[in-house]
Amino acid sequence: MIGRITPEFKNQLLDRTDLVELVGTRVSLRKAGQSYKACCPFHGEKTPSFFVTPARQTYHCFGCGAHGNAIDFLIELDRLSFPEAVEELAQRAGMPLPEDDATARGPDPRPLYALLAQAAEQYQRALREHPEREAAVAYLKRRGLSGAIVKRYGLGLAPSGWSFLLQGLGRSAEQREGLLTAGLISERDGRRYDRFRGRIMFPIRDRRGRVVAFGGRVLDDGEPKYLNSPETPVFVKGRELYGLYESQQVLRQPPRLLLVEGYMDVIALAQFGIDYAVAALGTAATPEQIKRLLRGAPELVFCFDGDDAGRKAAWKALKTALPLASGQQPMRFLFLPDGEDPDTLVRREGKDAFEARLAQAKLLSAFLFEHAEARHDSATPEGRAGLADEVQGLLASMPAGSYREQLTAALARRTGHGGGPQQAPPRPAPRPWSRTMSLTPLRRAVALLLDAPERAALVAEQPADWRELDRPGIRLLAQMVDTASAYPGITTGALAERWRGTEDESAVRKLADARLIALIPEDGRAPELLGIIARLNRDAAAERRAADIDRRWRARDGDSDTTG
Repeated sequence: MIGRITPEFKNQLLDRTDLVELVGTRVSLRKAGQSYKACCPFHGEKTPSFFVTPARQTYHCFGCGAHGNAIDFLIELDRLSFPEAVEELAQRAGMPLPEDDATARGPDPRPLYALLAQAAEQYQRALREHPEREAAVAYLKRRGLSGAIVKRYGLGLAPSGWSFLLQGLGRSAEQREGLLTAGLISERDGRRYDRFRGRIMFPIRDRRGRVVAFGGRVLDDGEPKYLNSPETPVFVKGRELYGLYESQQVLRQPPRLLLVEGYMDVIALAQFGIDYAVAALGTAATPEQIKRLLRGAPELVFCFDGDDAGRKAAWKALKTALPLASGQQPMRFLFLPDGEDPDTLVRREGKDAFEARLAQAKLLSAFLFEHAEARHDSATPEGRAGLADEVQGLLASMPAGSYREQLTAALARRTGHGGGPQQAPPRPAPRPWSRTMSLTPLRRAVALLLDAPERAALVAEQPADWRELDRPGIRLLAQMVDTASAYPGITTGALAERWRGTEDESAVRKLADARLIALIPEDGRAPELLGIIARLNRDAAAERRAADIDRRWRARDGDSDTTG
């Protein structure tokens, strides 16, 4: 679990994040003056109205009004929670996350991470030094793996005995309990023994590169062929993806992510220069795994065998993916020739031919209709009705938007059935922007500070009588001046971020809209801000004079009452 995310941590995180680079992984940005523009990823449009401004580290869409910083972008586009968005950006920036408060969250997981790392080292050492290493090395060579790729993925060997880890890492009762909790040993009838024996070991890493589990492949004909760690306090099978961390270390912006079935497929493809393959952990991909994959690349390809079992598995994956299918990122389905898997196919055809297959893989929409039509006789009214009912039910699970509308129209053309899934209420059309929109002086001052936080230094040089005014907005303006002054160089995005989760968050988000001050010339914005501060200082002086006069009158009235 992530610890408390402080304002200082968010400042550092946003300072290390290039919003143009982040947004550029999702949409095609083009330079437009001091900004970059693209078609908005949040609503369908043909003419670009979405702008990213590097100096401000903010984005804004003049069509739908979406705006914010890098954290907002991930929250809105990927439907992440705030902690998930922070974790995603921290991973990209190479920043360690704040540690969790162990007393508030339960047992400290760090000893488990340390133990799993030690186990990985033990297995790797065994592959280099154990007497059984020859059989393991011979197996890896038969599979065509180089020493470099074995090292990159941290492969190891679990010898065939019952107590390799127990003897090495389980000398005390506390250590043995840790091994049991980490899923490295098993217990039966009061007897404890190594869970993995006689297997090539594949460490499974989380997004921060920590070993959280293992997969083991037998060296002989034993069963099961592959054995995975059980779920533990640090490992949830449906969240992690084998090879994703290793891929991200090589490719910061992969052209796609390829979801394959096995660990060896991932490693073999990487050895041939296809560094964007990952694998689910022995089960069908979960919604959370698919969501992670869509966050990591502009395109996702599912890879399956071409037989009936493979197509059934692909259909299941499609139904899992549909609720995440917005049309912003293509999802494709690659079906392999009979008897082939990615490992054997890339060795036989080579990288270029394999990637050519990926480029021609079926789009989700094509596979959806192809598979559904194979189950219904579209030559009969009954078949067309069955097709319409089945596909409508699937489309209803998709996010509302133009992609779902297009698939609904395609279904109508195929079946002659005009009805579609129940549409979500359309997003209200954005109100035309009023150029005469007015702001109170206080709100305009906050907007001018958000536009260029360095203007706080100019305000700090002026008299501060305005802080004494008892008006709505004075407290926010004072806090913003103090914050921007305390963090020279802070960007608009980082400054506005300081108010996330506060009672002023909504006001700050609105006032960060660059359109509010668009009619003020660039060279007139600092004088405008100083003019507002001067006016507020005059108001404060006038109120002070009025208070003094009132006190004198009260004092005189008091004297009159006494003498009368």
